[in-house]
Amino acid sequence: MKSIKIGRVLVAAAVLAAAGTPLSAQSVKAGIEAWQKSDYAGAVAIWRPLAEGGDSDAAFNLGQAYRLGRGVETNLGAAQTWFERAARAGHVDAETTLGLMLFQNGNQTGGLRWLRQAADQGEPRAMLVYGTALFNGDGVPQDPVLGYAYVSRAAAQGLAPARETLDQLDKLLPIEDRKKGVALAIAKSKAAPPPGSQPTKPAKTTAAKAAKTAKAAAAKPAAVTPAPAPAVPTSGAWRIQLGAFSQRSSAEALYKKLSSAAALGGRGPFYVAAGTVTRLQVGPFASRAAAQSACNALKGQPCFPVAAK
Repeated sequence: MKSIKIGRVLVAAAVLAAAGTPLSAQSVKAGIEAWQKSDYAGAVAIWRPLAEGGDSDAAFNLGQAYRLGRGVETNLGAAQTWFERAARAGHVDAETTLGLMLFQNGNQTGGLRWLRQAADQGEPRAMLVYGTALFNGDGVPQDPVLGYAYVSRAAAQGLAPARETLDQLDKLLPIEDRKKGVALAIAKSKAAPPPGSQPTKPAKTTAAKAAKTAKAAAAKPAAVTPAPAPAVPTSGAWRIQLGAFSQRSSAEALYKKLSSAAALGGRGPFYVAAGTVTRLQVGPFASRAAAQSACNALKGQPCFPVAAK
């Protein structure tokens, strides 16, 4: 079978409020409210003791703070530690984010283990990546029918990259295998934990929109996060180059500034040494056209597609 590669004012008042409230009365929600007001340090101060006390939502959000460098210095090692604490407690978004981090950093086995757990609970980003890995046989035994089932469930929840991937799989998989995949998807959807079986958390905007178009009735919406990690291609032959700098820290600063742009779709940075300069590249993209489209969307930012080496 042919294999495909498919390749997130009132600051002072908030601080005073936090300082004047007993620590035990602070909540994850209070931290989210501080974060939404750009009081990142205040949010971290609220979440940290809760996370250390075993609150999985707080641990996940603290991991996001370390991943993004908001309220604390960027520290991917610390981010991974907090994501893992939350994931081990069954936090679906933490399982997904941790799985994506590990997978994209070359630890396919570890990444797919967490992504499978999240996928089996109906998390659309996890279903897309794990399903694609199954279809291709990347890090797991190849099972195109089961892979098709996961990707189709993610697409049914309205995840745009999953819809694009499903269109490609439809062209590669025989109709009988697609029917088997749909039957599996329906069975898994019914077996997934129903909404509300997990601790109640505020719903994030993207999950609310996806829920309106979801066709899998039992699929669980993603939980709230300060900055959700979008699904991204796991492979691709193209990147976009955003600049070349005499200091790597300047390249890192530019990526941090642009990382939330929709055009990047959560893709990661590549810091490519070239003599005395560091080139900032972001990817992967499945094609040159996809990379150019991302450049076009980054209006005002110098950008051009480059082939990954």
